[in-house]
Amino acid sequence: MSQSDILVLYYSRYGATRDLARLIAEGIESVPGINARLRTVPAISAVCEATEAAVPADGAPYVEYADLKECIGLALGSPTRFGNMAAPMKYFWDGSSSEWLNGALIDKPACVFTSTGSLHGGQETTLLTMMIPLLHHGMMLMGIPYSEPDLMNTSSGGSPYGVTHLAHADGRAPISPEEQRLAIAQGKRLALAALKLI
Repeated sequence: MSQSDILVLYYSRYGATRDLARLIAEGIESVPGINARLRTVPAISAVCEATEAAVPADGAPYVEYADLKECIGLALGSPTRFGNMAAPMKYFWDGSSSEWLNGALIDKPACVFTSTGSLHGGQETTLLTMMIPLLHHGMMLMGIPYSEPDLMNTSSGGSPYGVTHLAHADGRAPISPEEQRLAIAQGKRLALAALKLI
């Protein structure tokens, strides 16, 4: 990872959170000199013997804890699980004590994003749960200001805490134009803040 990479870390079960991550990456890379590094976390299993392949079959590579140290900022995304981040993402952060002890993320900017199956499926609480480990790591959290017109006009997703998407119960609803613009704007805002801090 170069000195100008922002880590876009996500977990996605049906693809909606991954699609938001790609839009945020697009916003990040709209800022000259800043690159987006897409990474995901492996699924976890209640069966102790079950393991994921070392390399995902498709999509982004798995994150390594070194990615946290090397990035200049972080966009973190997860689908909602009962108003909380998904277990695979929580599992990753639960293992980040060494990075916390070394201050790997202190004073780096961060933002969060999510996708839910229903409009009132816990979008904002999921965003808040993802903020908690980032605050413990000393990161500087950013949301989306209401100067973004789509934040006032979207009927399916969007929050001052971070971009959201309403995927519906089957996970197949496309990301709306408003959600797309908010995701790109959030990525661009994160990249511009990171530039000011390096």
